Amino acid sequence: MIQAVKICVRMPARQSPLAEYKCKKGGSRTGRQPGTAAEQMKIGIIGAMSEEVALLKEHMQISGIVSLAKMDFFEGTIGNTSVIVVQSGVGKVNAAICAQLLITRFGATHVINTGIAGSLDSRMDVLDILVSIDAVYHDVDATVFGYHAGEVPGLGLLAFPADPFLREMAVTSARKAAPESHVYEGRVASGDQFISTTGQKNTAQAVAGGNCCEMEGAAIAHACWLNGIPYVILRLISDKPGQTTNMEYQEIEAAAARRSAEITLRMLKDLRQ
Repeated sequence: MIQAVKICVRMPARQSPLAEYKCKKGGSRTGRQPGTAAEQMKIGIIGAMSEEVALLKEHMQISGIVSLAKMDFFEGTIGNTSVIVVQSGVGKVNAAICAQLLITRFGATHVINTGIAGSLDSRMDVLDILVSIDAVYHDVDATVFGYHAGEVPGLGLLAFPADPFLREMAVTSARKAAPESHVYEGRVASGDQFISTTGQKNTAQAVAGGNCCEMEGAAIAHACWLNGIPYVILRLISDKPGQTTNMEYQEIEAAAARRSAEITLRMLKDLRQ
């Protein structure tokens, strides 16, 4: 049985920080900060694919649609929470542009990235859930200049930390929405590759120390970090590189994407309480 988290210890940046959602007894690791009441939030929700945002749009009261950079930004509310829901498209550039537009054009105060990912960790199976502790690029290499593998030069950090409050909300909501799944917190490794082979998996894991792999999360985290915007990444495991066939992936992709959206909806409901 997954226990409620009270105090969590962040692992060093170079280590893989996967942990099933269990904590020591004690005081709350985070609390609702001033200004985080649902009615004061404007939450930008990004999914790379249509399957990752379709359910969210079904539950929206849509007040407007704005098209920018070949993306459609759906403004409105879910419950009493102001949201902007958008399909970014696949890849780091699309994701970063999308996040920046949410922040500067639409005034998002918080960002949730919902979607699917491949497992980089043998403990994580298909339809398990990962909530980001942080996010790292697995395809950045400036080691010749003395930087860590995965580190973007000039920033002064390797991993982009997720917001503790949003992390706690995401894990709590995931446990409610998908009680049959294991819920983990860990590191998201992102790059402009679809990781499908054991060799690719081992390389991505070695570079980033990540627990799941996908193509957008670190770019969204990067944009949010630059702008001082709280974010969290929510990933349903859709495949295990080197083990899952293309046919198996296609069969699970839509179900995993929908489950991630269901958890995001649950997060929005829990924020209102």
